Amino acid sequence: MSDISHIGQIAITVSNVKEALTFYRDQLGLEFLFAPSDQLAFLQCGASRLMLTEPQGAGEAGQNSILYYQVCDIESKFQSLEDSGVHCERAPEFAAAMPDHDLWLAFLRDPEGNLLALMEEKAKSA
Repeated sequence: MSDISHIGQIAITVSNVKEALTFYRDQLGLEFLFAPSDQLAFLQCGASRLMLTEPQGAGEAGQNSILYYQVCDIESKFQSLEDSGVHCERAPEFAAAMPDHDLWLAFLRDPEGNLLALMEEKAKSA
């Protein structure tokens, strides 16, 4: 049995932390925690912390995994992001029927080209 209970922190490599912070804080709406330098900033997303960092060593901005952000109203959140100028890849759509909910997904990109997803676990309709 694993002692791991949830994701504590996720790092996203960006070429400009200040510009990325504007997107993640002001457009996506994540809570800003602190920025110890111009090359590093931290935000809170539920139980997980998001670290924005410039590439270290041979790293390259925009070459990372997809982060899935849980939302309560995927259609409204997607529309508000699109209205604010966020580059949207795919509108919300049904992705899978789970035993106790339906999974809906939508995709967008941050200013660095990182692919992000919104997800909503909608209650099964009667």
